[in-house]
Amino acid sequence: MKYVTEYRDAARVRDVLDEIHRVTTGSWRLMEVCGGQTHSIIRHGIDQLLPDSIEMIHGPGCPVCVTPQELIDQAIAIASLPNTIMVSFGDMLRVPGSQKDLFQVKAEGGDVRVVYSPLECIKIAQDNPDREVVFFGVGFETTAPANAMAIHQAKQLGIPNFSMLVSHVRVPPVLDALLSADDVHVQGFLLAGHVCAVMGYWEYHPLVEKYGVPMVVTGFEPLDIVRGIEMTIRQLEESRATVENAYSRVVVEGGNKPAMTIINTVFEECDRNWRGIGNIPRSGWQLSPPFHAYDAARRFAVDHIRTEESPLCHAGEVLKGVMKPNECPAFGKECTPRKPLGAPMVSSEGACAAYYNFCRFEAST
Repeated sequence: MKYVTEYRDAARVRDVLDEIHRVTTGSWRLMEVCGGQTHSIIRHGIDQLLPDSIEMIHGPGCPVCVTPQELIDQAIAIASLPNTIMVSFGDMLRVPGSQKDLFQVKAEGGDVRVVYSPLECIKIAQDNPDREVVFFGVGFETTAPANAMAIHQAKQLGIPNFSMLVSHVRVPPVLDALLSADDVHVQGFLLAGHVCAVMGYWEYHPLVEKYGVPMVVTGFEPLDIVRGIEMTIRQLEESRATVENAYSRVVVEGGNKPAMTIINTVFEECDRNWRGIGNIPRSGWQLSPPFHAYDAARRFAVDHIRTEESPLCHAGEVLKGVMKPNECPAFGKECTPRKPLGAPMVSSEGACAAYYNFCRFEAST
């Protein structure tokens, strides 16, 4: 197949669903790691077309959702400073901090801008040499190469008024943390195709060997999703556990070597705090010592800011797959897209936003 419409063909999807029904004999709980996959599943009703014995659990693969509130408050503190331009991807502007969000800072007169690429920040910094330009660098492995390249270019060009507030996280450590948690019961994973397009899937073999849980690299179109589910179910039904690739048109096992090179040049692994989940060792990236001059948290001395999450928001349970969004007592009541309590209701990849936008208000029984 060559065209994206072919991966949305209802007849092809139905054929794979029929095969899933045919081969399924047990009860299985699968987690799609990526929030983009969650939205595809809910938008197309894929979870409702599966056998009743297959439950889809929504994972923590939404970069906006897992960014802790303290990072939001640090970004707000920087954006509120005079002579500062805060630049971000659009989703981050509506994520609530402890008192306000970046949109409110903009409404109060702060210079907060939306870009589609971090490399745009280089031009903004060059055009405003008398102002500090800060990019809120959030993301999984998918956005890390472009963010790293922006820092690398800034250093090469000698741009002194550009820095980045980094909140990068990595998938393999969080899956390790989930699989070792007592309250998480997942028997198979659909891995995020765009993350694996950058990093490959070689990092997941040790997790499969350690926990005996199948993992399948999966894309985002309906046919990609159901094929990933079928391959995972076949492994479970045959008592196998390995890493398989259902997204070979994009992903190779070894990953994108130039992308990984720029990541390893600019970043180094670090412990990272995840919203509602807590600190996970070596689950993030921070700027390596040669690039510390571009670390906004150091430059503006905001890394001391610590805040508490709202007690009404159950984002952590949702991100771990312990709770479905519509099982949260605040869902659709105190927490809506217009007045969100947490990032999963804001992000275009958030599970809570998917359930709200596609009218999944009733919890399953």
